[in-house]
Amino acid sequence: MSGMGPSTSLELESFRCTAGPLVDVRSPSEFRQGHWPGAINLPLFSDAQRAQVGLTYKTVGREEAIQLGLEAVGPRLASLATQLRQVAAPAQDSATGAAVRIYCWRGGMRSGSVAWLAQLIGLSPLLLAGGYKTYRRWVLQQFTRPWPLHLLGGRTGTGKTDLLLSLQRHGVAVVDLEGLAHHRGSSFGGLGQPEQPSTEHYENLLAEQLHRHRTGGAEQIWLEAESAQVGRCRIPQALFQQMRDAPVLEIQRSLEERIAQLVKVYAPLGAAPLQEATERISRRLGPQRTKQALDAIQDADWATACRAMLDYYDRCYDHELARAVKRREVDLQGLDVEQSTQLLLEQGLLDWPV
Repeated sequence: MSGMGPSTSLELESFRCTAGPLVDVRSPSEFRQGHWPGAINLPLFSDAQRAQVGLTYKTVGREEAIQLGLEAVGPRLASLATQLRQVAAPAQDSATGAAVRIYCWRGGMRSGSVAWLAQLIGLSPLLLAGGYKTYRRWVLQQFTRPWPLHLLGGRTGTGKTDLLLSLQRHGVAVVDLEGLAHHRGSSFGGLGQPEQPSTEHYENLLAEQLHRHRTGGAEQIWLEAESAQVGRCRIPQALFQQMRDAPVLEIQRSLEERIAQLVKVYAPLGAAPLQEATERISRRLGPQRTKQALDAIQDADWATACRAMLDYYDRCYDHELARAVKRREVDLQGLDVEQSTQLLLEQGLLDWPV
């Protein structure tokens, strides 16, 4: 591979199957908007430089834009080369001598320029034909494919996410929609969570997880029953339609257990963020429940605050669940997460419907 030229490019599937670090050379804002999960951002241009080069290309011409780009990048070539060496070091030290995989937006001048530099310092660069634009086309195609989806349902506080993650640890194929979105799916869902990804990057993350389960031969893929919107992240319409048609295994727990679960999750966050989240849904809660919840939050009476809001969330959930074509209930009252996991696995409840 060391004899490859800097312009060597591969189609998406070959690029995906080739080992080596993945380098995104687009600008920081492009990378934040969405990127191939696992990629490292080594931008050829800053956001401002990219905008200026693009404007020059459109208004003056190609040669002038290239000249401006060279002037911007020239002083950074040495540091960019150092960064490339650092990224490539683990792969170069491995027995396989893996390549450095590089992409930009269309697989054009930016990735080609960085590949030239990588070749110059003795690395083995490979380019993604068509760039990130081709990758995004692949991502969106994944959601139109048929998937063996099964949903874990249950009212707020039944511990669906904890149970899904436990099933995952026991080898069940799971896609954690809330975990990928950094949001628990309600007005309170973003509290204590990292910043959410863009919907574009959320789609990338979902596509990669689904693809991993397909290549792993999963006969079922389990997700949490969600609405289409998880905070600011939107589940792709084609995938959400498949979720609408998927069988739902609904967890049943007592009201007391559910309140205890919610208190455990949200009480440590303190009064201020909980008050703000409650006020966001005050019109839907109604004045009486809103006042009851806010008074309880002020008194640090977390159980009463949760109880005041659960009726609203239960009605929303029951309305959504009424659409389920295939639905089965499982009573997990009194069982912790591990006991619940063992019950589902040992009694073959995950194999429904056959």
